[in-house]
Amino acid sequence: MALHIRRVLVTGGAGFIGSAFVRQRLKSDQEIAITVLDKLTYAGSEENLAELRDDRRLRFVKGDICDPSTVDELAKDVDAIVNFAAESHVDRSLLDPGAFVQTDVYGTYVLLEAARKHRHQRFLQVSTDEVYGYVKDGRSKESDGLAPRSPYSATKAGGEMLVQAYHASFGLPTLITRGANTYGPYQFPEKIIPLFITNALQNLPLPIYGNGSAVRDYLHVDDHVSGIARILWKGEPGGAYNIATGTEVSGVEVADTILKLCQKPSSLKHFVKDRPGHDYRYALDTRKLRPLGWEPALRFADGLRVTVEWYKRNEAWWRTRKSEDFWQYYRANYKGLPANAVPD
Repeated sequence: MALHIRRVLVTGGAGFIGSAFVRQRLKSDQEIAITVLDKLTYAGSEENLAELRDDRRLRFVKGDICDPSTVDELAKDVDAIVNFAAESHVDRSLLDPGAFVQTDVYGTYVLLEAARKHRHQRFLQVSTDEVYGYVKDGRSKESDGLAPRSPYSATKAGGEMLVQAYHASFGLPTLITRGANTYGPYQFPEKIIPLFITNALQNLPLPIYGNGSAVRDYLHVDDHVSGIARILWKGEPGGAYNIATGTEVSGVEVADTILKLCQKPSSLKHFVKDRPGHDYRYALDTRKLRPLGWEPALRFADGLRVTVEWYKRNEAWWRTRKSEDFWQYYRANYKGLPANAVPD
């Protein structure tokens, strides 16, 4: 049966990656209509969709993916679900694992049930490279076993298992994407790149875990969501797809590059106690995705430069998010910072 996906429910569509997907799709596809379902937790905001407020193809609903009645009411009028909704920060998962189990596992189950009931053409689960666990050598392939090492990655792996089970048991046409560490505009400043950028702009220390040698493949959010879209329309149901650039960058390199772009001194680097279960390397094999016609458009240096410029231009956006609650969380996570590590 030919795909005719014109109405899409995007859960978590007011968050960082979800809102980028919505903005990109509505700009590039004039025939698509999107319903966004978002709980609007600390990391989600209607501000992230403000440029689309006059677009009649966008409908926003505040709600929780763990609420079956809300999900069912929205799912009956769409052709597909793309699930971005998740608790998604490793450090927070160490402080409150239960919230991650509820959203990342039970919430995924609620969405799958709705997709099955309404016979959706596709269900796409947005996952993470962290489900593979620490990768000492080589690159993780989609057929590799999962070995999560934090409550966050464990609950994302749990959600994936449900997705795969619904494909095998009920024939639901599911897809899974496993994206590399993503960065770009509108990212809440708890993650390394926006935290380092905004701290540098405030002349505050950049907290680097351990000796800063942990490496990641950093993927610009626009490249990430273009990959998700390609997989949604072109991917093979029942499959998982890695999305990454193939470039590895250490925490120290991230800090050095940001300080240079912000014209700040290297003395702002501050090494802190490593976090429990820290995975020192993720690396993805993307050979399965490339035949679908996807390639990353932004090299890390270029993507980071435009990201720094965005945070410089949008100071009001990130300052409101670095509230007193944020700084309490910051103090709880980054032990051993100097007294001037947070603003008065």
